[in-house]
Parts: sequence; C-alpha cells; structure tokens
Amino acid sequence: MKVAILAGGLGTRLQEVTTVKPKPLVEIGGQPVIWHIMKIYAAQGFNEFVVALGYKGELIKDYFMRRHYHSSSLTIKPKTGEIKVHNDNCDDWTIHLLDTGANTQTGGRIKRAAEFIGNEKMMVTYGDGVADVNVNELLKFHATHGKLATLTAVRPPSRFGGLKLDGTRIVNFEEKPQISENRINAGFFVLEPQVANYIADDETIFERGPLESLAKEGQLHAFFHDGFWQCMDTVRDVRFLEEQWASGKAAWQIWKDDASNKLSFTPPSNTQVTP
Repeated sequence: MKVAILAGGLGTRLQEVTTVKPKPLVEIGGQPVIWHIMKIYAAQGFNEFVVALGYKGELIKDYFMRRHYHSSSLTIKPKTGEIKVHNDNCDDWTIHLLDTGANTQTGGRIKRAAEFIGNEKMMVTYGDGVADVNVNELLKFHATHGKLATLTAVRPPSRFGGLKLDGTRIVNFEEKPQISENRINAGFFVLEPQVANYIADDETIFERGPLESLAKEGQLHAFFHDGFWQCMDTVRDVRFLEEQWASGKAAWQIWKDDASNKLSFTPPSNTQVTP
C-alpha cells in the first residue's frame, strides 16, 4: 500500500524557517522531518511514498535526488562525470514526487495523489507530524469497520510544561502534558479510493467539506492513539523535537538500524475505539 504525504503547504506559522525551505525539509537531528515520517512507515513495512508537492517543491525534489550521494562515500572522475558509490547507506524506498500546485489545498492534493495511485486504498498523512502510531493496527482497525475513511485521533499536548501538584506542593514538572479528554485529527489516515469523490477540486480543504460529509454519512471513524504525537507548527515545536531527538529517547523513533540494516518496531499501547 502506498503512503501519500502532504508536503505542499506554506508553513506560515514557521516563517522564521520556511522563507528559505518548505516545512517538510525543516530538520530534526540533522534530518528533514519528512525523512522521520517516512522512517515511521518504512519501519512497519511501507516504503512506497507519493509526496504531494507545492510550495518550494523543487527543493524537496532536489533533496531526494541528491540523498543517494549525500548518504554514501563517493569516487568521482570529473573529466567523464563518472561517479562510483561506496558504502551505500541510502534507504531502499520508492518515492513519487508529485507536483500538485503551489496554491492547492489539502483536499486537492489528496485527490491528485489518489488519481496518481489509481483505484487503490491508500494511507495519507501530513508532512509535519511525527508519532509512534502502530500503522498495522491502524489498518486492521480500518478493516473492522468497513467504512471509507479512518483518521488517527490524539489528545493534543500543551504548548507549555505543566505542574503536578499535591495541594500547593509541586510534586513534578511535566513537559507538554495532554491537556484534555478531547481529541484532534493527527493525520495518519486510511482512505478508500471512493473518498476522492468527496473532493471537488484543488480549492477543497479536506478537513472541512469532505471530512464533514464523510462524518455525517457515517463513513468516518477514529483510531485512538494514546502514544506520542507532535506536530511541528512553530519554532517552539522544532526546539522541543530537537531536544527529544538529542536526548536519545525520541518516542517516534520506532526504527533501529543495525549492522544488517534491518528495521524493528515496538508498538505503543493503543486503544482502538469507534466513537
């Protein structure tokens, strides 16, 4: 099954960085966030991606075109242009880089990706959110309800740290605690091909008309994820994710590269609920 990644937005809330690069190329630990997202899926057996490009999409193309060389040792003969690759450490993925228009909305990008993929079920996620979602459990849950769409629902973390109190005594500090029982759309969708029929054109915002219509018709279910999830909307978010990565305990790093280049996945504790 192919994974579509929405990577064309302007990233206006992260303008400190996105004036020079698209948000999916903002780095965490020296690697673009889109690479982290792909690693999450690849660790669970899904390594074919359709990247829906828009704003500064040429830079994303350039990144993937050069990645093979940047991740390996090289011998170069300038006169002939011959390049020999040594110690090839590049990820074994298939990546389709799809131009979907600079001003296209999320729905339009999904529709274009669906048209490219054809009459197949697909997974879709945003190009700026990382999580330790168990994708195979997500797919199993989608199959159990038999409807057209599933989204992953999470409790949003606070933008600030919290205090755990015993009366007036501070017991502990909590970094970005979950703030309520309400859940939000975290991406990590599973969509049947018929969902494209709910999207009119490039100007359609997926989170409005299409998702609202699917919900009203009983065709949209939520996969509850109670593990880690974090979007990257602001500089504060980038710093938080950088700190997590630097600590060596980044919860979304569900992959482990060893000498044989195998990937392993330890699934988080999730509760699959149909609300």
